[in-house]
Amino acid sequence: MASSTPFFNFSQKINYKTEILAGLTVAMTMMPESLSFAILAGFPPLAGLYAAFIMGLVTSIFGGRPGLVSGGAGATVVVLIALMKSHGIEYVFAAVALAGVIQILIGVFKFGKFIRLVPQPVMYGFVNGLAIIIFMAQLEQFKTVVNGQTTWLSGQPLMIMAGLVALTIAIVMVFPKITKAVPPSLVAIIVVFLIVLGFGINTKTVSDIASVSGGFPPFHLPQIPLNLDTLQIIFPYALIMAAVGLTEGLLTLNLVDEITGTKGNGNRECVAQGSANILNGFFFGMGGCPMIAQTLVNLSAGARARLSGIVAALTILLIILFGAPVIGKLPMAALTGVMIMVAIGTFEWMSFKVINKMPKQDIFVGVLVAAITVWLHNLALAVLIGVIVSALVFAWESAKRIRARKFIDDKGIKHYQIYGPLFFGSVAAFNEKFDVQGDPEIVVIDFEESKVTDMSAIDALNKLTQRYHQAGKKLHLRHLSEDCRLLLTNAQAVIDVNIEEDPTYRVTS
Repeated sequence: MASSTPFFNFSQKINYKTEILAGLTVAMTMMPESLSFAILAGFPPLAGLYAAFIMGLVTSIFGGRPGLVSGGAGATVVVLIALMKSHGIEYVFAAVALAGVIQILIGVFKFGKFIRLVPQPVMYGFVNGLAIIIFMAQLEQFKTVVNGQTTWLSGQPLMIMAGLVALTIAIVMVFPKITKAVPPSLVAIIVVFLIVLGFGINTKTVSDIASVSGGFPPFHLPQIPLNLDTLQIIFPYALIMAAVGLTEGLLTLNLVDEITGTKGNGNRECVAQGSANILNGFFFGMGGCPMIAQTLVNLSAGARARLSGIVAALTILLIILFGAPVIGKLPMAALTGVMIMVAIGTFEWMSFKVINKMPKQDIFVGVLVAAITVWLHNLALAVLIGVIVSALVFAWESAKRIRARKFIDDKGIKHYQIYGPLFFGSVAAFNEKFDVQGDPEIVVIDFEESKVTDMSAIDALNKLTQRYHQAGKKLHLRHLSEDCRLLLTNAQAVIDVNIEEDPTYRVTS
């Protein structure tokens, strides 16, 4: 695998036909989603399309890896709903811009590397939960509003919708067996569109969601008071939005790395996302982050370069400016069918094959993350909880590994040979190994197969030293590594330990 993607890889061979067709397909699937989330949050519909254009263009050119698609994503938008209701859209634009600044700082200080802390079971749960969310979201297209009440479709409208969705799915599944020269998703959208148009079939279209017609994104300074009170209002939302966007973005980047067998640059992606969100705040966009579903559509269409994302972004802009009348007639059934196939492709079916080989705690973490993702629709929170649970499980398992081999040598000195890490989780088990009252006058603790790792471990050694000292006995610590010695030396200002001068607390080699 390559170490990272260069800023612009001019040596990469680009299949222009594949990239352009993939970009068109991505644009078709991105528009209704961006519109839907904008309406859900109470934003003007065009704010969603502007976000799709700005996020898509900036991150495709400057982002952390080719193939990654960004737009007006629901994960970041839902964070801003409460702010929209309480203070209005001007505060939202300010929060989006501030979130961009935070994301740039995270990228500049190279904090993106902490995504490595996400374990594989968390990734399985995250991806599977996401697949379920994508699928469940498509069921909304089988509903209609009657007299202000949302109800399920029935009768002929239901049969038409289901039939067109099934036709879309069939085309996506069968067409690759005929040829892979054209993305099957794009073919399915065009075929279903022509059938609906040719036969005059009455079914839900993009224009039923919202109008997609407008002008170029206008420059707009958020009309808010520039004072500390405003900062206190928008900062929490900006911080959460930045965290959610980067979490979803870096997880998506990891996913693309696995699929393509290459490696992206997480910190550069942070900077690109942040730059795009700052532009969103000043150009009437609702902000966003990488969109996993559209990224998978892009990759399944064969795209591997930056061109497809650029094409998708420019296509959305051209539709806003000129193509709204045509795009408004696209049947939602075609887009629904494509997204259902994306959900099926997103799900990690491999996780079922390895589930009987995984530790029980890993299975629990994966199911927990998937359940939280589906239940709360909060991908960042699900991943955070998954990482915390995994860390606690690891700490618990590591705590059980500490052992002590005990023996008395021919000089009457008792030796404790410690095995396993000494840290907060293993301190209690460590203390139980020693018989202070029954031990001889000289005791040696050998750390050749152990390591002192944190403040809890230092405190445990300090207290153990004091117990032996009060009993009139000498305690020696042997084979401490250099970093352990440094840790103990640095702790002298916090706890009463003096390695050089305290005769009962000596470090020997």
